[in-house]
Amino acid sequence: MRFRNVSGAVYGVLLVGAIVLAAEAARATELPAAVRDQLAAATYVYIATQRKDGSFGKPAEIWFMWHDGAVWVGTTPTTWRVKRIKHKRPNAKIAVGKPDGPSFEAVGSIVKDAKVADLLRETYAKKYPDRWPGYAERFKAGFADGSRVLVRYVPK
Repeated sequence: MRFRNVSGAVYGVLLVGAIVLAAEAARATELPAAVRDQLAAATYVYIATQRKDGSFGKPAEIWFMWHDGAVWVGTTPTTWRVKRIKHKRPNAKIAVGKPDGPSFEAVGSIVKDAKVADLLRETYAKKYPDRWPGYAERFKAGFADGSRVLVRYVPK
């Protein structure tokens, strides 16, 4: 299919982009309903990221948001989860609710999306009402100045 007023080069870029998005969607695995329900109700997830030797580090408890089939977290760029993604080791194991809770493997990526960052902050305000006021401004400023990044974990 050709688009009017679109050069061949632009059309090629659009086509490649569509193929990449389709491939990414195909890689994502739909979690069982029971795990999705637990993610919707859980306060924490425990994320273990892949080391150089292929093993996984100790799971770290973290606030999260379950949104559009992925686990989203806001974290500083100095964490191991972010460093490992940047060093081409995006694999993680995520346990729901407690370190030995139901778990799944996922692939992490750093995402720049102001709307999702806003949704994350809104979700945290509702999900963690007692502790959120102490962090709200740090998250807002952090996403604005880069001292905090948005990480998406898609089940694999």
